[in-house]
Amino acid sequence: MGSSSETGGAWSVMEDVSLCESWLHISHCPVTGNEMKFCHMWKKIHQDFCERVIGSTRTDQALSSRWKILNKELAKWRDALAKAMDNHRSGENLTSETIQAQIFFGATGQGKKSFNHTHCWEVVKNCKKFQIIPTGPTVVLNETPLHETPTSDSPMDSPMSQDSPIEKEPRPIGRKAVKAKRGSNSTKSSSKFLEELSRMQAMRIEMDMKQQEHDRAIDVENAKEREYVRQQREYARQEREYARQEKIENKDRETMAMDTTHMSPETKQYWKLERRDVMKRRLFRDDGPSNTDWLNDQNN
Repeated sequence: MGSSSETGGAWSVMEDVSLCESWLHISHCPVTGNEMKFCHMWKKIHQDFCERVIGSTRTDQALSSRWKILNKELAKWRDALAKAMDNHRSGENLTSETIQAQIFFGATGQGKKSFNHTHCWEVVKNCKKFQIIPTGPTVVLNETPLHETPTSDSPMDSPMSQDSPIEKEPRPIGRKAVKAKRGSNSTKSSSKFLEELSRMQAMRIEMDMKQQEHDRAIDVENAKEREYVRQQREYARQEREYARQEKIENKDRETMAMDTTHMSPETKQYWKLERRDVMKRRLFRDDGPSNTDWLNDQNN
């Protein structure tokens, strides 16, 4: 697989969703979906993808490599959701199915610890490859009334039998009852464990979100501080440039105001050249080099 610069950089959410839509549209085509070869299929997917993402530079090899990653993540999320749905349906844990699925997804120990492709899942969740088939037991509530009026005419239901002083002995606990009680305790322990795991997972997600907000705030403050330092440096540079120009201006004014009446001819010639340089520099700066030709003519 090529580098990110060769394949178009990091994948955005819109590109991932468009890739899933193109894969679903081409591979599940009722006419040619089952008869295409692998290379032809990805060429068609690439064509469909480019129609959805205008101006994309992704190649068909890049799309195929990206789909391998998405396919693996989506399959893991399908299995995690199936486990969470079975666990929720059995009544052992009433925690949110999504939170339980995130726990099961991160517990696999392969790849990412949380599922972040929910938009892609919404695209492919109804296709046959990723469809979730429930396997857990369905809980059926007891429909028998708690109190029923006896309707039997048996002589055992007469008032005499009800007033009999003979008391029934309690039935001893059998093996099945002991096993059922033991299984109930195990189920309660598993439910408490999953609830605690879900709570810790929710706390970890909340802490991660707070840490991300804190990091973003620090980044904003650092950006403001860098901008302030840059402005201060620019201001100092402008101050130094202004001071340098002011110094040159003062020196030029002193040169132009120099009294050469009582100076020797050589000194007068020196100051004459200095004044000519000042005028040439001023005219060159203000009006361009074309206005200094007359000074050059005087020198010649």
